[in-house]
Amino acid sequence: MSRDRVHPSSPPDATGPDGTRSPGDPGDPGSPDGTARPSRLVGLVTGRRTAWAVTLVAFVLAGLAIGVLGEGTHEQGPTDGLPRGADSTLATELRDRLPAESSSVAIVLYTADRGELSARQLSELEAQGSELGDGDGPALVPAEDGTAAIVVVPVRASDDAAVADAVTDLRERASAGAPDGVTAQVTGPAAVKADLSAVFDGADVRLLLATAGVVALLLLLTYRSPILWLIPLTVVAVADRLATVVATQIMGVLDVAWDASTTGILSVLVFGAGTDYALLLISRYRDELKSEESRNVAMAHALRRTAEAVLSSATTVFLALLTLLLSLIPTTRGLGLACAIGIVVAATFALLVLPAFLVLFGRWVFWPRVPHVGDVALVDGHGLWRRVGDRVAARPAAFITGALLLLALLAAGTTQIEVGLDDSDQFLDKPEAIAAADRLGESFPAGTTNPTQVLTRADPARVLRTVEDTPGVESAMPGARGGGIAEIDVILSGEPGSAEAQQAVDTLRDRLAAYDDTHVGGSEAESMDERSASQRDRLVILPLILLLVLGALGLLLRSVVAPLLLVGTVLATFAAALGASWWIFTQLLGFEAIDVSVPLFSFLFLVALGVDYNIFLVTRAREEALAHGHHEGMLRALTATGGVITSAGILLAAVFAVLGVLPLVVLAQIGTVICVGVLLDTLVVRTVLVPALALRLGDRFWWPRQVGVGARTRSVSPVHR
Repeated sequence: MSRDRVHPSSPPDATGPDGTRSPGDPGDPGSPDGTARPSRLVGLVTGRRTAWAVTLVAFVLAGLAIGVLGEGTHEQGPTDGLPRGADSTLATELRDRLPAESSSVAIVLYTADRGELSARQLSELEAQGSELGDGDGPALVPAEDGTAAIVVVPVRASDDAAVADAVTDLRERASAGAPDGVTAQVTGPAAVKADLSAVFDGADVRLLLATAGVVALLLLLTYRSPILWLIPLTVVAVADRLATVVATQIMGVLDVAWDASTTGILSVLVFGAGTDYALLLISRYRDELKSEESRNVAMAHALRRTAEAVLSSATTVFLALLTLLLSLIPTTRGLGLACAIGIVVAATFALLVLPAFLVLFGRWVFWPRVPHVGDVALVDGHGLWRRVGDRVAARPAAFITGALLLLALLAAGTTQIEVGLDDSDQFLDKPEAIAAADRLGESFPAGTTNPTQVLTRADPARVLRTVEDTPGVESAMPGARGGGIAEIDVILSGEPGSAEAQQAVDTLRDRLAAYDDTHVGGSEAESMDERSASQRDRLVILPLILLLVLGALGLLLRSVVAPLLLVGTVLATFAAALGASWWIFTQLLGFEAIDVSVPLFSFLFLVALGVDYNIFLVTRAREEALAHGHHEGMLRALTATGGVITSAGILLAAVFAVLGVLPLVVLAQIGTVICVGVLLDTLVVRTVLVPALALRLGDRFWWPRQVGVGARTRSVSPVHR
């Protein structure tokens, strides 16, 4: 039987026709025990006569939105990924006003298969270079070491697709016309852009299939039922597609920038968070079926008791994601808006569509582990998590010390972290443009592959002389001109990403500051500006996220001590995850640095999603403490939620690890940090450290609020005592 549903003043059958209990039943949220009053919405969602209508309407409306509206489209602009107001962004804006045919270049690299290029090979390459330039006769430039030569070819294209097509055609022509014993490869800005676009060809489908496959497998292992896993998977999959449509359409209307990775990260988030909410609801529903004959009544109770946790969690994650709107980088702002919309859709489907859909099926859907009235409820059992709780309760100080030492040891890796990836380090599998750039750097000055550009409205001759006299500049030559704007291509002597190259860019900017509307752009300058913008974003956004999470927990728990401790554990988890991931990156994966966006995105998702498990645990602990006191209430909460939190954490970690399906280092790094962090949060922090802290502090954990049997007694009127 239920733990606290027997009530002398309640009629034998206190349920209404919609499957809800009448007020006065202490198991009903309408009773004066401090919980919420009955909701007509809950009755509508879970009622015997209405659940099918809610399910049908939800799926039909979602299908119409997905089929009729479809995903929004966005043509990515040249400054979408660059910091607002940065010098390189202003340079790109000026460059974008030049004639379209001068918008980009590719570099054809010819290398001798053995030794040096012969005179005959150089002669043939000279002729082919003229053909590749469509008669413009670009000059063949042999390397001083004699092993390679390059031809710079203008790419006349106005958008990314046209650039990709032009580069593909150039590669075919260069390879077909290369003399025997010579290998032709294409690199340069246009080729890098084309290869980056190719990374995402079919990527959404691969990522979606991989994510859905991981979720399906883990749900099957969690429920060990051949049918049950299909229900949450179907609901979350529809929510994912609807979230993508709604988010892209809204961003299109608001003219918010996004890139090819936005929808992929959005899908991962919706699948991860939506499935977490589903696991919490279904776990509570299974327990309610052990004390309620009517599945509609059981679902009504389960929904009421999980709604607060899900809504609190979703609201916190939603607000945390919206902090990305403060970023200086347009595509980061787009990611924040898209994911915030995704969380709203995921929570809505978890609280409205899933319970309505699930309650249409009988208890048989749980086969072979069908819950029956009279079975021992999870919270009353003595399974693994109760045994873990008892051990923690016996020596809380030892568990606190051990957990903190483990987190501190892992966090030590953060002291070694290097931030900033070069273009050549952006891909897990190097495409031709990157491999050719590395080879080109062996025979030509380091900056030849991707020259720095100076864009100016001032006298180009004077600007050119200033550039040529700048330390760290290997060479400079006039580029495209038009509309009062001139471009100067600058080859830096330093290796890309080196301190020497960065110093040269800084010196260029200092010396060109006297010229009106003159800016330094190119990959090196953009990387420096992105690093500065990311640092600024971290300083502004990270503290705001912490304040939002702290405020949300404070409002939810009406406590001071508990929120501070919970936020502290989240920070410790992030530091440990980042430190452990750095060792994985350097020792196992061979990375020498992390991308500038990794700390911000990892912190956001770890803190925002990690608070889910805090909320799942402490809200249940507060509920159980009303009847059993703080100590027993915390142990019962761990017993009831330990399995759910573990399953949800493993699933969420696996889902974010799926980002490695895309061959971009930044996404693999973000996925790794979040995966490690969620596992630490699930297996160490939320199931050991937090209960140990709560048990060690006792009732002070809830200060200044009083949570326990006495607090409940005072909240109940004399009539109901």
